Amino acid sequence: MATKLQWLTVIEPTLASAPPSAAPAAAPSAPGVAPAGVTHPKTIKSFVRRAGRTTTGQAKAFEDFGPRFVLPYAPTPLDAAAAFARSAPLVLEIGFGMGEATAHIAGVRPADNFLCCEVHEPGVGALLKRIGEQGLTNIRILQHDAVEVIDHMLPEGCLDGMHIFFPDPWHKTKHNKRRLIQPPLVAKLAARLKPGGYLHCATDWQPYAEQMLQVLSAEPLLQNTATGFAPQPDYRPLTKFENRGLRLGHGVWDVVFVRRN
Repeated sequence: MATKLQWLTVIEPTLASAPPSAAPAAAPSAPGVAPAGVTHPKTIKSFVRRAGRTTTGQAKAFEDFGPRFVLPYAPTPLDAAAAFARSAPLVLEIGFGMGEATAHIAGVRPADNFLCCEVHEPGVGALLKRIGEQGLTNIRILQHDAVEVIDHMLPEGCLDGMHIFFPDPWHKTKHNKRRLIQPPLVAKLAARLKPGGYLHCATDWQPYAEQMLQVLSAEPLLQNTATGFAPQPDYRPLTKFENRGLRLGHGVWDVVFVRRN
């Protein structure tokens, strides 16, 4: 099953050497803030910039459609109405891989605007190519770390929905801290939803599905739309990778939560 690039920043300190008379250690700092005495905090991201070849068609799509559909990152609140040249419900997607599901959903939901974050250049080129082939106008792409986009471009209460489909499961226990769906990020996501807005996650890795359900259930701003896992919403298609996994007997789990009023 295809996994996609995702974002999560975690602080790992690199402590400065202390002189013999150094003061006692300070109290622990808040999550995501470098502790006192840390001169060069090291960040861990839940994505890896994969090397990949951009095809001729993808490169041409960048040239033809990039100026219209790829937005520049800027640490200022996004004017969505200006970016999409219309006012419409805004849905954030974090990590879209090669854009197959993204283009399908944008096609079946033309009344919604989709703001899509992905750092993998061939994936961005592939989605731009689909945009051109399908004549889509309701997608905008940010080729940037989604956590920075959330922190600096998306104010609280601005989103009608969020999609996080098949994020990297980071199978090894020692890498679980790299998973995208963690309480600090979920709190940020929930705060950016409008009351009644939804957060839809999907994965083909059962331990990660169980973690998603646990973390989202613990967020006080969110409420599950189902008892446990949700039925697959009709707008989310089965991609070729998902179909291949299903043929091999792999499961797929959806979770859909809404922002409480």
